[in-house]
Amino acid sequence: MRDARRIVVKVGSSLVTNEGRGLDEAAIGEWCRQLAQLVRDGREVVMVSSGAIAEGMKRLGWRTRPHEIHELQAAAAVGQMGLAQMYETKLRENEIGSAQVLLTHADLADRERYLNARSTLVTLLRLGVVPVINENDTVVNDEIKFGDNDTLGALVANLVEADALIILTDQKGLYTADPRKDPDAKFVHEAAAGDPALEAMAGGAGSSIGRGGMITKILAAKRAAGSGASTVIAWGREADALLRLTRGESIGTLLVAQTAKHQARKRWMADHLQLRGAVVVDAGAAAKVRAEGKSLLPIGMTGVSGEFSRGDVIAVRDAEGVELARGLANYSSVEARLLCRKPSAEFERLLGYVAEPEMVHRDNMVLMPS
Repeated sequence: MRDARRIVVKVGSSLVTNEGRGLDEAAIGEWCRQLAQLVRDGREVVMVSSGAIAEGMKRLGWRTRPHEIHELQAAAAVGQMGLAQMYETKLRENEIGSAQVLLTHADLADRERYLNARSTLVTLLRLGVVPVINENDTVVNDEIKFGDNDTLGALVANLVEADALIILTDQKGLYTADPRKDPDAKFVHEAAAGDPALEAMAGGAGSSIGRGGMITKILAAKRAAGSGASTVIAWGREADALLRLTRGESIGTLLVAQTAKHQARKRWMADHLQLRGAVVVDAGAAAKVRAEGKSLLPIGMTGVSGEFSRGDVIAVRDAEGVELARGLANYSSVEARLLCRKPSAEFERLLGYVAEPEMVHRDNMVLMPS
């Protein structure tokens, strides 16, 4: 955690709303103070916050979570107003900008929407703004019924290529069994994310306010580990928990990813057996990619083969057809053909917009064995 530069923090409904009594202004203020300090320390932070439905229930005078989809959607619509306003106010008090981002699982399943969401979030982080993310419960059905923000937190960690996921909850962390029922239950300080034994230790959903439980946090840590992010599950009311974790202090349960972030991403690209297409580059671009590890710019491209979309893994080949590298395409094959040999200053004239100056960014590229 001490070395984590990009961090996703997730807080649950019971913490945000003080077990359904309404938004906990003091608690949210404390988290925002710590988030602001992390930004000032040079870290990039995303907040995934539950609480919209619970806050909506409180504002509507409902004591139990409704079952009808339209009532859940109404509660989310009412509660989201207060939730966003609270984070905006508390972050602004700490002189940090905020942005509201509502996502659904569908946004992260569709390639174009995934890349657009990623570009927006990365830009916000680069600007020093804290994105506050919640699931867009107002417009989806199955996500409300079956979804949980632990899973969303892990998906966001994958989306922005975070170094760490911190899940703040109303429990100290993971125990080998339910400590309320088993006096021999032992606290788990550290384990390997994805270890099947962890799922056996976790119980069911924890409260009537939220939808998650320890099992969703264990599965979220497993999902986050797939892109190389380690996870901490910690008590959300622990004093200065976020700051102390990033200083290297041991708090809660640490579930360690078994593959480093960059290794996981590059292994995924290198293991693609079927590529949608390729771009051919001149000798100058080939040297920059191969010898200097530079991004591939369209001005160095001489040809395009295959049909691919933005976000597909493509090959980068030299004039002899040797595969130099492979990576994620920032433009489709149709667009790439228009951009061959063109400088970035001409992209908008040719396409009507500019997505990225590179065809393949070096962070999204892996060199192939020579």
